Parts: sequence; C-alpha cells; structure tokens
Amino acid sequence: MKITTGVDIIEVERIKKAICEMKDSFLNRIYTEEEVKYCVSSNQMQYQHFAARFAVKEAVFKALSQYIDTRDDILWKDIEVFNEKDGKPKINIEKLKKHGLEKLQSIDISISHIKEYAVASVVAMLDD
Repeated sequence: MKITTGVDIIEVERIKKAICEMKDSFLNRIYTEEEVKYCVSSNQMQYQHFAARFAVKEAVFKALSQYIDTRDDILWKDIEVFNEKDGKPKINIEKLKKHGLEKLQSIDISISHIKEYAVASVVAMLDD
C-alpha cells in the first residue's frame, strides 16, 4: 500500500474575485453542479465553501501527481467534493479511477476555512 499526501491553502478573496469576474465560465470549469448548489446554499459563507473545495482539488492534484502524466489528465470537475449526512467532506473516487487511477483505494480529506483563507489536506491510499 502506498500513501501520498497533498495540502493547499488559498485566499478566499482570490476565488471570490474569479467567480465575480468570470462567473459561470469559472464555476462550470472548476465545480460540479452539486458543488455549486452546496456552496451557494451557504449564503454568506459561499465563497469560503468555494475556496475550500478549490483547495481540496489542488491538494488532490498534489497527492496524485506521481500517478498522472500531466495535470490535464484529470479535469477539475473529476475531483468532486460532497458531504456525508454527518457533514464530513468526501471525494467521489470513482470519477478519478476512470482516469488511469485504478490503484486508488481511498482518499481522506480535511477542510478548514476562516474569513480570509481556506485550507485542505488530502491523504490518498493506493495499491502498489
């Protein structure tokens, strides 16, 4: 079993600016429809939630970088973050397995955000 990690931190204002300037072109390139629904439903905290999901996606790219040829091998939307009933964030790994990552067994994520920053940590487990 191989364990890889990734971490990312982002300024919430950077994501807010991208959303406000590029609108749907940014949202549709980065986030799934369900992710957008979840973040928008957070009203005043929506930009923190968008930033947190962006950080997760970056952290996943970092954790899996040795298993993909180029970053273009995986689309942003292929890294889908959802919340379990208890609120714990998870990654839909089935989408990733379709991109040559059949060895991927699990991904655990942790997300945190405050007014100005969002951070995500990823631990991936893959078969050797």
